[in-house]
Amino acid sequence: MLDKIGVSSLDDLYGDVPSDFIYKKEYDLPEAMTEQQVREHFSSLEAKNQRLKIFAGAGAYDHYTPAVVPYLASRSEFSTAYTPYQAEISQGTLRYIFEYQSMICELTGMEVSNASMYDGPTAAAEAAMMAMVCTKRKTRVLLSDTLLPHVAEVIRTYALYHGIELGAIASEGGQTSLEALEKELQSGDVAGVIVPDINKYGIIEDHTGLTEAVHKAGGVAVAYCDPSALAVIKTPGEWGFDIAVGDGQPLGLPLNFGGPYVGFMACRKEHVRKLPGRIVGQTTDADGKRCFVLTLQAREQHIRREKATSNICSNQSLMALYVTIYLSLMGPEGLRRVNEISAAGAHILHDKLLETGLFTEVFDKPFLKEFVLKPSCPPEKLHKALLEKGFFGALPDDEGYVSFCVTEKRSAEEIDNLVKAVKEAEL
Repeated sequence: MLDKIGVSSLDDLYGDVPSDFIYKKEYDLPEAMTEQQVREHFSSLEAKNQRLKIFAGAGAYDHYTPAVVPYLASRSEFSTAYTPYQAEISQGTLRYIFEYQSMICELTGMEVSNASMYDGPTAAAEAAMMAMVCTKRKTRVLLSDTLLPHVAEVIRTYALYHGIELGAIASEGGQTSLEALEKELQSGDVAGVIVPDINKYGIIEDHTGLTEAVHKAGGVAVAYCDPSALAVIKTPGEWGFDIAVGDGQPLGLPLNFGGPYVGFMACRKEHVRKLPGRIVGQTTDADGKRCFVLTLQAREQHIRREKATSNICSNQSLMALYVTIYLSLMGPEGLRRVNEISAAGAHILHDKLLETGLFTEVFDKPFLKEFVLKPSCPPEKLHKALLEKGFFGALPDDEGYVSFCVTEKRSAEEIDNLVKAVKEAEL
């Protein structure tokens, strides 16, 4: 191979790299192991992971994943499939992507969904770029102060390298301020507005008048959503949003120490040509039978990079398969039940924590499964004390609050044990 490309050694391949940056010592690599030793080694590493009772959310939720979901998703025809370019041999993959899109549209109340994205924050960043394209000459995108911090950070990173000027919408009483939004819109240069449906405080936001104000100013309204909660709260479509984005992780994807996750993006039909990624559509073959094809693609492999709607690459279809199987199993009634159990547990925990006298209420606003309180001790100290007792909760934020989250996986006994741990902690 070296002869073929005309170099004498492997070192020549790194000739352009300054010598100071080349590691010259021996690599600290372990000795070879047998298969049994390798298995035992990884088992010992896995045993170091702490198994905690999760009472935290902040964009990643510990919902139950039915056993049939990973079982079906691991079938060879799914786990080996990558990208469905050849429709004649990819009907299975195309079918479940089509079903995924249909379910996302039903959840969000939107007319069109793409075939999924990397995760929620990058989907939000893509929505910011899409807003710029949809409105053309407008230059700013406004982010609500109540967005999850990591979502806002990813949007800022994308914006820095795509020429997007970001502005902020102040919050009032724990939710996006309509008055602050209207003031920002007066500049006339706002391409889009990104606000959460359930915000970083766990509050279900009231968007009355928001989308009307954005549209009147010629902008695009984007909702960042928890898709599981959309089964029981007002959808982006009902509020009048143009684009809905979020993370599909609550829909059957286990936390798994941080991923992989899957972003979703849906929009109104009028914006379909600006939608990044791809769309699978339904049609009929030469014999009149139902079949599926890639209807719309906006990828850098097919059009000039500088003219591309987006340069996103993979469609995360294996994770979209998880979501599709989960939603098929749960159905509307199952999703409602998940939210009912989660909400009941969250409100019980909320009230019992206040009864300890160690917390004060921050916002008296409706919440579903997540809420914030102000502790009487340093937030970090409380969080650490709970970790030591086997609970992952009381996530501290920059405002001196702590957040808790309860899903259908948390039992009444676990809730009582958490409250007991708080009382026993030396705070």
